Amino acid sequence: MSHPAPLFSPARNAAQRDRMANLPTDANFLAPIIAESLIDRLAMVTRRFDRALLIGAHDAALIEQLRARVGALTLVEAGPGLAAHTGAHRAEADAMDLPIGSFDLIVWPGGLEGINDVPGALVRCRALLAPDGLLLGTLLGDGSLARLRRALMAEGVRSIARMHPQIDLASMGNLLQRVGFTMPVVDVEALTVRYGDWRGLVRDLRAGGLTSRLSPAPPPFTRTEAAHIAAAFAAQADPDGRVAEQFRLVHFSGWTPHPDQPKPARRGSATASLAEALRPGKA
Repeated sequence: MSHPAPLFSPARNAAQRDRMANLPTDANFLAPIIAESLIDRLAMVTRRFDRALLIGAHDAALIEQLRARVGALTLVEAGPGLAAHTGAHRAEADAMDLPIGSFDLIVWPGGLEGINDVPGALVRCRALLAPDGLLLGTLLGDGSLARLRRALMAEGVRSIARMHPQIDLASMGNLLQRVGFTMPVVDVEALTVRYGDWRGLVRDLRAGGLTSRLSPAPPPFTRTEAAHIAAAFAAQADPDGRVAEQFRLVHFSGWTPHPDQPKPARRGSATASLAEALRPGKA
């Protein structure tokens, strides 16, 4: 039986990850924002996690913060150079070969949106977690980079897929439930960043490992195409000449089932009528 060609190239992903490791620590402006959100959410959980897994080893500050909060921290990293430098297990997130049920916390600070088998990666995370284990992560979600997308569709630019499909909140919540996570929570944090030109945005995307991993790789822009894109991006500028681009960070969490977790009420078990409660005079 034939299998569909992969949407994303693991080799390109690995190269991107290793390139991130060679950049200055402050080049990726999204990393500290994502790390702060994940640590804040972790701090709201009133229990200690003894065995944690971090998917992605590029953010040394996040690694340090997690090591201060958990018993033992294991790293998984797709970039071979970065994995060797940090002592991480080298693997793609949808192909992690680690013992089943060996963690009670998995933290994933970006990258799920560029995985070939998203449900399979979530199933693997669920399998790696012990009962009552927590998956906590962030991805670049639906609605991000709208002005760049518009510029790439400018007249005079070849109509070739260059940007990744995006995952929205509803789909992410449904995926978590579908693979067996309980008490899923999904919300979005919208960040607006203003750019003087489209190349500044591209530099930030490269620093964050967010450029295209599509397979096969799309052909490079011609000089004429680059000029059209630059003009189309600049045409969306505010009166001060800067373009406001949006990054929509989708934060998600879910727990592996455990008998002691709270259960949702059985459908139809309510003792009061919603219609009755909404009747005038009942407020």
